[in-house]
Amino acid sequence: MAGIAAAALALTGCVQSQRDDDGGGDGSDAAVDSTFTFASSSDPAGLDPAFASDGETFRISRQIFEGLIGVEPGSADPAPLLAEEWEQNDEGTAFTFSLKEGVTFHDGTAFDAEAVCANFDRWYAWTGVAATESLSYYYNSLFGIPGSADNPLYDSCSADDELTATVTLTRPWAGFIAALSLPAFAMQSPTALEEYAADEVGGTEDAPVYSEYAEAHPVGTGPFRFESWAPGDQVVLSAYDDYWGEQGQVQEVVFRVIDDPTARRQALESGSIDGYDLVAPSDTAALEEAGYTVMQRDPFTILYLAFNQAVPELQDPLVREAISHAIDKEALVEQVLPEGTEVASQFIPPVVNGWNDSVTTYDYDPERAQELLAEAGLEDGLTLTFNYPVNVSRPYMPNPDQIFAALASQLEEVGITVEPVENEWVDYLDLIQGSENHGIHLLGWTGDYNDTDNFVGVFFGRQSLEWGFDNPELFSALDEARQIADPDEATAAYEEINAQIADFIPGVPLAHPAPSLAFDERVTSYPASPVNDEVYNLVELSE
Repeated sequence: MAGIAAAALALTGCVQSQRDDDGGGDGSDAAVDSTFTFASSSDPAGLDPAFASDGETFRISRQIFEGLIGVEPGSADPAPLLAEEWEQNDEGTAFTFSLKEGVTFHDGTAFDAEAVCANFDRWYAWTGVAATESLSYYYNSLFGIPGSADNPLYDSCSADDELTATVTLTRPWAGFIAALSLPAFAMQSPTALEEYAADEVGGTEDAPVYSEYAEAHPVGTGPFRFESWAPGDQVVLSAYDDYWGEQGQVQEVVFRVIDDPTARRQALESGSIDGYDLVAPSDTAALEEAGYTVMQRDPFTILYLAFNQAVPELQDPLVREAISHAIDKEALVEQVLPEGTEVASQFIPPVVNGWNDSVTTYDYDPERAQELLAEAGLEDGLTLTFNYPVNVSRPYMPNPDQIFAALASQLEEVGITVEPVENEWVDYLDLIQGSENHGIHLLGWTGDYNDTDNFVGVFFGRQSLEWGFDNPELFSALDEARQIADPDEATAAYEEINAQIADFIPGVPLAHPAPSLAFDERVTSYPASPVNDEVYNLVELSE
């Protein structure tokens, strides 16, 4: 991907850190405070990444866990990690992985082929709440409903020898290797999963009760091991002494929960944190002027306004088109989104293979919006529930309250009255992904790897409670495209699919925000990644 920041982007600043330093001031590693404190915008949803789909959970899990596949530094492309190499059969249905030797989980369990198969079999065998869409979101989206006999993608896993595992699929999937870089498919200790009953998830899909494992005993192979979690306050990790790779300077990581963007900025200014993500657009210039380092990731995001077609009015394509014409994307980007944000015409960024520059677009035209509402028999107006999250920032949605306010004002100008419904982030995800009790709503995505299916396949690959529609033609087209091995043929298929999505109007692709990070001057290098694949053993610190 052209223009992506380097994996170890050097950072410099011009102000003296106010953070306490136990070092002796000689510039050596021994003089460096080895605790790296990063501000999170929310608590993790849990500590088991297999049951997660949000960035703050994955930010923590990337330090604890590793997958068979990682990503090339500074890019979104797949690269070896716990698997040093792999081969696939001619049919594209069997993948044989050669595993890294000498790797152990944090509890001392050996990482080997048996552990690989234990993880794949675990995902497939989920039942009950664990198998529901809001819990096993990624597995549901990419492999199908866990344990289902209805055309499952996963077939089996075999431990061919200690360091060789073969995963067999029921049909080809061109994106399989890239998808394994997702934190949701990280390798976890089979010993700990069993000991702490990882799959005993209680409650309901709307209000799950996580296992002891997901609350207090996550065990991976990563450079940091779990120490403690005080919900609403912080998560603490410590360096794993027997880590197979480079450990680096950082010996302790503290994720401090600070949900308000202004409070995160103030924490950086006071010296109580070393850095934070999702810098508010209004804070960028002031921080730079004060000498802090502010950097932007290249946009690999999509922010969208989704239509839940379980709402009868939203089943009418005239209404969906009217809402699309009511939105002034240019004004939204200019008024409330970060510098570097690009207006979106479809549900993938332009750098992703399959982007189509000739899809149907719905330019800002409030008069046309009113005409379409009248054609739909709604000349007297329309009232819709508008759901959005509060007290949270996301790379694709740094300030949801401001985004909501801007969009609500635009909709009301054409006669669409919105009834706002606010939810805290974890509750919001459960509501949107786990129930049909919502209306139009804000959500988005940070791409996990450079593949069209990772965007539109996740959103529209099958029926889901978020979108509430049944479109067999689209579902079938996406399923077929996933199985195309030839890159040029796949590109053509996805270009057609993106045109089909634009004509169907499941929602409004709003923008590709460019997330910003800010750091104290003592952070001299940070492993910036367009897909947030940032592991803190690569952070470099000065006194």
